[in-house]
Amino acid sequence: MNDRREEESNQFDSEDNVYEITVSENEHRERLDQFLVNRLEKISRAQVQKLIKHGKITVDDEIAKPSHLVAGGEQIVIRIPPPKPTDLRPEAIPLEIIYEDKSLLVLNKQAGMVVHPAYGNLSGTLANALVHHSKNLSTLSGEFRPGLVHRLDKDTSGLLVVAKSDYVHGLLSQQFAEHRTTREYRALVWGKLSDKNSRIESFISRSVKDRTQMVVSEQGKWAITNYTVIEEFPLVSYVKLKLETGRTHQIRVHMSSIGHPVVGDQVYGGRRKQTINLNQQAQQLAKQILEMMPRQALHAKTLGFTHPISQQQMIFNSELPADMQSLIDFLSQTTLP
Repeated sequence: MNDRREEESNQFDSEDNVYEITVSENEHRERLDQFLVNRLEKISRAQVQKLIKHGKITVDDEIAKPSHLVAGGEQIVIRIPPPKPTDLRPEAIPLEIIYEDKSLLVLNKQAGMVVHPAYGNLSGTLANALVHHSKNLSTLSGEFRPGLVHRLDKDTSGLLVVAKSDYVHGLLSQQFAEHRTTREYRALVWGKLSDKNSRIESFISRSVKDRTQMVVSEQGKWAITNYTVIEEFPLVSYVKLKLETGRTHQIRVHMSSIGHPVVGDQVYGGRRKQTINLNQQAQQLAKQILEMMPRQALHAKTLGFTHPISQQQMIFNSELPADMQSLIDFLSQTTLP
């Protein structure tokens, strides 16, 4: 049986997306399949079990069983095959398009929408909606990322630019690479920042313990985030952030690194740990905040670039999503003794 599973697992090894997770020493005992469902984005227990069945998941270099109970220090390797080559299915998913011409479009992505398909998530994405909306989209990012010049995390809302030709895509990508775009975000972060207007600079790289996460490190890609505190509330601050670089999870990693993670961010310390070591009233308020904000409170509010064809300077702004605005309204009327 193991020989057969190993044979199956080798069929796509060279193309598999590989994720590595080191189980933390204080992790409670839990079935492997449930543990991975809680750690990997948009994947079901059945899909994890299928990967295990095909020998795509190992624990300490041994092919795993779904019933295995994870233990601290174990090294889990997940090999996820890429989507099978197929035409991306158009889907009539509503899009909030705020600008469109023959070359590009700018849209306001809602929180909760995945940008492009991945294993176990081949529908319901922004990419599916885009191919339904337009027959002319760039191909530089691949079949499953039509028109996508950049991306936002699933639970981050806000502005994205989409290219309708490879030529336009290439010129926009160059602007992003040369930091000639304007990208401003709004976020609610935990605590009061001692510096109200500051700059965070560091290298960011993938975590050696969990390859799905990013960390501030001594090597990797240089990242710069500028922030300004707009308003302070009990337990929470409302901040403006301006990116000079665009690294994966950059704002979330940087704000966590200075002890002020984004409210609701379950990956970088923005949820449960924020209710610890508070008095009873503050702890109750923190729980209310998290109930109101089940995702990270991060919104890409402003996007600016030079139009690749007309050379016109384009600047777009979007309103805060309802969940963030509701939380701000709630906090503005809340006091703590």
